[in-house]
Amino acid sequence: MLKVFLVEDESIVRENLRDSIMWQQYGYQFAGEASDGEMALPMIRKVKPDVLITDIKMPFMDGLALSGIVSQEFPQMKIIIISGYSEFEYARQAIRAGVEQYLLKPVTRSALQKTLQEIKDKIDNEREQEIYLEKFREDMQEYEQFSRRIFFEKVFEGQLSVQEIYEEAQKLSLEMDAAVYNLAMVSLREKRSTEERSQESRLVAGKREELTRYFLRYPEFLIFRWNVNTYGILIKGEEEQMEELRTKCQENIVRICSGNDTEMEWCCAIGEPVERLSLLPQVYSKVNHMMSCRFLRPAQHILTMQTTEFAPQNGESLEDVDIAKMDPEVIKNFLEHGQEEEIEDFVDGYLEGQRDALESKIFRDYLMLSIRFTVIAFVEKLGFSQRELLENTYTDQMQILSLNVEDMRFYMIELLSRALELSNRVMESQSKKMIKRAMVYIEENYTKESISLNEVAGAVEVSANYFSTVFRQEMEMTFTEYVTQKRMEKAKVLLRQTERQSGDIAAEVGFKDPHYFSFVFKKTQGCTPREYRGGIKI
Repeated sequence: MLKVFLVEDESIVRENLRDSIMWQQYGYQFAGEASDGEMALPMIRKVKPDVLITDIKMPFMDGLALSGIVSQEFPQMKIIIISGYSEFEYARQAIRAGVEQYLLKPVTRSALQKTLQEIKDKIDNEREQEIYLEKFREDMQEYEQFSRRIFFEKVFEGQLSVQEIYEEAQKLSLEMDAAVYNLAMVSLREKRSTEERSQESRLVAGKREELTRYFLRYPEFLIFRWNVNTYGILIKGEEEQMEELRTKCQENIVRICSGNDTEMEWCCAIGEPVERLSLLPQVYSKVNHMMSCRFLRPAQHILTMQTTEFAPQNGESLEDVDIAKMDPEVIKNFLEHGQEEEIEDFVDGYLEGQRDALESKIFRDYLMLSIRFTVIAFVEKLGFSQRELLENTYTDQMQILSLNVEDMRFYMIELLSRALELSNRVMESQSKKMIKRAMVYIEENYTKESISLNEVAGAVEVSANYFSTVFRQEMEMTFTEYVTQKRMEKAKVLLRQTERQSGDIAAEVGFKDPHYFSFVFKKTQGCTPREYRGGIKI
């Protein structure tokens, strides 16, 4: 039911309009009346009607003044002006005030009924379109997140000029204007081994969702997905705000992620603010360095430049070495969860933490043997041999014992790089097999309205988060884009090659609502199904 409010200073006219219309028959509820604009305004603000019927000439506040205020406060409200004055100037002023219809007195019942029906049809259509638009936005949310990720990757890797940053941001409806910028990164994952990394508990999924939901509420933070386990948050604002924003960001990351240390690993790093967009790659470089140290300080959740410096203690001896830092599990953990771009920072931090102890040849030899055996065990578990790990590498030719610190650094970097390369090869192979299974499932089920990313992920036995990431990487489009594309392609074939009704075609390609099908078709193809059937080329 649409609510209607009537404002008319002549009581006889007002009562006649109020009592002569069967409001409910036309889908309306009579919500109130007043004799002038001044009396009406507070009542309108309280009732919030969908339609306002008002006379032009009234004491205290006339209909044009009332319409102007209402149009500003309630832009969706439809206004019908009634007046005994037929001068063009009144009509022109009424249109300027946002009036929907202009009726001359005496207003006949049939004229008002016709106007009410037209306005109801318009409101229903607008609301239907808004519902469709919101559903379309929800369907395309995954695409928007993917587009954000690609954009911010380019920004922080220095691939875009400042002008290109603003142009791309405008396309994504991202507000990048600010006096100062900073970057936070947060990584969270369940404590599972490599073979289980494609799975994800409700706990981690819930924390990711809570994190995203919180930061999306504030324009000072732009949150985006960086990789499977990591989110980035661009912090922007005035210079005097940045310390407060940094604190707010860190406190809420801690609030959301804390309390689950036995089930989930998490950490965050926040950089130092800069005044130029062009300096963001430098901020990212420092934050990435801090994040690479999470493997060396697993119990530390907040990583800063101070806490990730591994300054050696003077006079440190073998007896003083922190064996925990040299635990083979540190190397194994990095191999399971680290990224290729983190290798050098990780190795530097790993070696720097025991710089003085590395003066001992015995310790260096022990350390290199431990690292070598750990990496070999890791790749053998993946199904590769020691020969495959070392072939065509400089490390294969190096004498592992009696290396100096610089050679140790080189050896570790190449050995870890090669191991991650082999690991990624396995993951890519597994991903391709998973995507192949998913494509078969999608092909068999894309015409079902209920198909979803969660459903397909379940069918191929991985988490929705992992499936979404891998699908985008392999297919270079999101799951929703792919399914929508397949539905539209089939719809186009049916529109051109059959005489079937649009509603039947909508149902066949997975749309229960034929109106929403038409909406999506026009949104993605640039024309309506009828226009396409009529021969429009797209």
